[in-house]
Amino acid sequence: MASSSPDAPCSCDCFVSMPPASAIPAVIFAKNSDRPRDEVQEVVFVPAGTHTPGSRLQCTYIEVEQVLKTHAVILSRPSWLWGAEMGANEHGVCIGNEAVWTKEPVREGEALLGMDLLRPFHGTLRAHSTWNHRV
Repeated sequence: MASSSPDAPCSCDCFVSMPPASAIPAVIFAKNSDRPRDEVQEVVFVPAGTHTPGSRLQCTYIEVEQVLKTHAVILSRPSWLWGAEMGANEHGVCIGNEAVWTKEPVREGEALLGMDLLRPFHGTLRAHSTWNHRV
């Protein structure tokens, strides 16, 4: 969100620090957000689940096919949408969204938001076995 107004958000960054660079023996993940300062951000827990084959999942604007199994996640998200700014799942996988600027034209119709795309990664990914660090 680039703007010349001093009140307009203009930054969205993630960083990760891993041992031995971390002062503590843990992976540190952090993210700031370029969302409006008066927008409500919720921290929510979504338990692991097993879903019926062929079931559908309502995202912010569209429905997609639901995966069979999801992991438990804790998410930070604007209250008005289904997706998330950032979060971590029960296996220690962390992810945060970043703005991507493009010159491609916007297509007609509803679609998944960038934050919608982030949420399924939390619920379906496991940390690689050589990455045994926990958050």
